[in-house]
Amino acid sequence: MNEDREDLHEDLGLRPESRVDRRANRKKARARRGFGCFAGLISLLVVGALVGGLAIGFGKGRDYLEKMFAAPDYEGTGTTAVTVEITQGQSAQAIADTLEKKGVVKSAKAFERVARDEPRSRQIQAATYTLKKEMSAQSALELLLDPAKSVLVNRISIPPGRTKAEVVRLLQNSKVAKLPPNAAATAMARPQTLKLPSYAKANPEGFLYPGTYDIPKNASANTILRLMTAQYATTAAELKLPETAKRKKLDPYQAVIVASIIGAETNRPQDYAKVARVIYNRLASGKKLQMDSTVHYVVGRNGGVFTSDEQRETDSPYNTYKYEGLPPTPINSPSKDTLRAALNPAQGSWQYFTLVDLDTGETLFATTGDEHQANVKKLQAWCAAHKGRC
Repeated sequence: MNEDREDLHEDLGLRPESRVDRRANRKKARARRGFGCFAGLISLLVVGALVGGLAIGFGKGRDYLEKMFAAPDYEGTGTTAVTVEITQGQSAQAIADTLEKKGVVKSAKAFERVARDEPRSRQIQAATYTLKKEMSAQSALELLLDPAKSVLVNRISIPPGRTKAEVVRLLQNSKVAKLPPNAAATAMARPQTLKLPSYAKANPEGFLYPGTYDIPKNASANTILRLMTAQYATTAAELKLPETAKRKKLDPYQAVIVASIIGAETNRPQDYAKVARVIYNRLASGKKLQMDSTVHYVVGRNGGVFTSDEQRETDSPYNTYKYEGLPPTPINSPSKDTLRAALNPAQGSWQYFTLVDLDTGETLFATTGDEHQANVKKLQAWCAAHKGRC
């Protein structure tokens, strides 16, 4: 058998393996196996050290990894000034995106990281800030947290349907505006400085447009009021108010008066155009408007929704129970929606309307007096079920 194997090796051109060769080959195989085990052990030790290091000091590991994969960031306190608006409810991520788009920080991730480690970052106010381009994320955050240094303007809101007297009180009592005593009333008394439209008859009533305004630091009362009248002009231009009113055979001032009544009579946008139609229908038929809102303008609201018999006897051109036609001026500052409704009344023959649910604002419309009285009974039933509300 051995001879046959040797013959086979010779035929293949191979040297037969001797006993000495076999013994040497076995030693080499054992050495290779030993080295493989040793290398595997070294690998396990390295991996174990890394895992152990991360388990023992995750924070240090995180910092190390963040340094390895650092988000791009500028150095220093920035270059040229830039204004940045932060809106109400913006998250740290949204603020970071805004800052990157404005060129304040090099990357949103850099700002997110410094904000994450600063609990006060949740207190960043909604405002318009003066920052700088190419700021480090840390410098940007510090300025945002110091509004005394960075806030360009403060914000003030004027709700819809406020009279000029109410606007004066609101501005005068505002901690944002910080006006000197009587400054708002004095500015209101100089309508020639407010850039009112020509058809306003030099009266700001109706033209102090409601909305939220950015107020420059140390702004005067006149400056603030002019922001409102300028926004009215913008809104009127968008609605093409003078042209549309003329096409509807309305004086633009009358359209503003009607819009102010609409806003005072209902708070439901779906009813604005219907209320406008009732006003125009009653004017066309020669009926008195009989609007409680115009009487309230003279006597005050006193917390009530409706007027008393005594109030309806007040001798004033604003008393539409006593006098025909529209009141002489608007009775508040209308919104864009009520102005639009005044210019585009709904189609209908209604002559009356009344609230029937003060909680929901539900309003019913009627063409005849009998229909109206049936609706009034529904209102009376609601008032009886809700003592002290009417």
